[in-house]
Amino acid sequence: MSSSSAETAPASDFIRDIVRADLEAGRYPHPVTRFPPEPNGHLHIGHAMAICLNHAIAREFGGVFHLRFDDTNPVTEDAEFVEGIQDIIAWLGCDWGDRLFFASDYFEQLYRWALHLIDAGHAFVCELPPEEIRARAGSLTEPGTESPYRDRPAAESRDLFERMRAGEFENGSRVLRAKIDMASPVLTMRDPILYRIQKTPHHRTGDAWCIYPMYDFAHCLSDAIEGITHSLCSIEFVDHRPLYDWIVERVPTEATPHQYEFSRLNVSHTVTSKRKLRRLVEEGLVSGWDDPRMPTLVAQRRRGVRPESIRRFVMSTGVTKRDKVVELARYEHQIREDLNEGAPRVMGVLDPLRVVIDNYPEGQEESFELPRNPRDPDSGTRSVPFGREIWIERDDFREDPPKKFFRLSPGREVRLRGAYLVTCTEVLRDAAGEVTELRCRYDPETRGGDAPDGRKVKGTLHWVSAAHALSAEVRLYDTLFSDPHPDDAPEGQDFTALLNPESLELRERCWVEPGLGGAQVGEVFQFERLGYFCVDPDSSPERLVFNRTVTLRDSWAKAASGS
Repeated sequence: MSSSSAETAPASDFIRDIVRADLEAGRYPHPVTRFPPEPNGHLHIGHAMAICLNHAIAREFGGVFHLRFDDTNPVTEDAEFVEGIQDIIAWLGCDWGDRLFFASDYFEQLYRWALHLIDAGHAFVCELPPEEIRARAGSLTEPGTESPYRDRPAAESRDLFERMRAGEFENGSRVLRAKIDMASPVLTMRDPILYRIQKTPHHRTGDAWCIYPMYDFAHCLSDAIEGITHSLCSIEFVDHRPLYDWIVERVPTEATPHQYEFSRLNVSHTVTSKRKLRRLVEEGLVSGWDDPRMPTLVAQRRRGVRPESIRRFVMSTGVTKRDKVVELARYEHQIREDLNEGAPRVMGVLDPLRVVIDNYPEGQEESFELPRNPRDPDSGTRSVPFGREIWIERDDFREDPPKKFFRLSPGREVRLRGAYLVTCTEVLRDAAGEVTELRCRYDPETRGGDAPDGRKVKGTLHWVSAAHALSAEVRLYDTLFSDPHPDDAPEGQDFTALLNPESLELRERCWVEPGLGGAQVGEVFQFERLGYFCVDPDSSPERLVFNRTVTLRDSWAKAASGS
């Protein structure tokens, strides 16, 4: 499958049908979409769906794509996340050009529109404590109770709101609320808070403001300011759409954007709640936002996942209105398909067992030319040194092999990948009885791995020359959670109780081909017969460090070629 065809979304889905109909009706000359993250954490795989969809709609219909930070809460936001989000969206391949915006750029305009709502009788300053506002909100079956300040004169609310901006009042003492309907079946319409006092420096505006708009107020009006035509967001915002429309209709904006919701993308064996991800980081349950076990995009990049894999995966899940949980295996399949095409092949041994080839001349060395990628004839070859002592994988030897075990055992002949046929003649053990070394003999007539007499050998092993191999640490990752649905933890059980205690296995005494000495951080290789591995930022010339990106499919793991 070609890259272009794999990344092309379905020709039609309900979002594209809406956009197409709007353009045909002449409502807009072209679509204007945006991705509006809050800079309070790093983006995860679920966000990739929203990023790629918004970017794809703009690209496919000749429109433009904005990146806007909805930075309205200085308590949780940080410039670090602003920089990280820009970096990862660019890495994902979604270009916003010169259309980078911040809701904080619009604070003065938003403030003026809040005054407009007050003057029009659509908003009031409420002095109830936060806990009482929550207590009066009602429930899905019971209406809420109106604030005693709801009917205060507009002039009085305006005066109080202006004094709130001036810093006269303390945090939590007053808020600006919309005057809608405390009996509304939609909870977000029960006189929601529009502004609160927050005497915290903002990462962009510093101490210029001590009142900040709530997300729901700033988000829709920022869309209007930017002329967003199709406000595409995930399905959890469906209950916010009535408030979105209510605000836009009552403020004198030139544009009237519309919100459309699509299904969230969730992947099994992980969580995508920012609150939960933040807990994992802050409680030290992972090493950071870029821990390769995390679903964040920075973590997936560190693990070795290519942006093409993520784009193909998210678009292949389809654009629907139903929330979905996609099996992790489907995501990993897409990663393998991508890496199988382009990742160079190398040999590495993760659990080494020494092999001495007794009849190979001492001091002799030679090298073999092996393909860099059998699937790409133009990729060339790599030179792999060979000598009398080599390392093989411990699992590739059994002294008493079970049926259908075709690898090395006493008296059995196997193929060393691209090198020679060898036969095990002796097993050496330490005082505890553990196998420490194998003695073998090789057939010098089988250079390249094939017997001139045509005899068949079923087992093929990967190996590295002990005299030339480079030491490496390899980190083997499993699912972060042992339960496929950690968000559905039983009542009374915290989701962290479902963490997989075996999600990380360190192999600190590994050996790899010497050609990996020049590998750069982020490069991904297929360790033949073992999986795909990425050079970690912790790596150095003195100590290579690799993360396992994904395992091989079973059929590949059994294939001697590793292709």
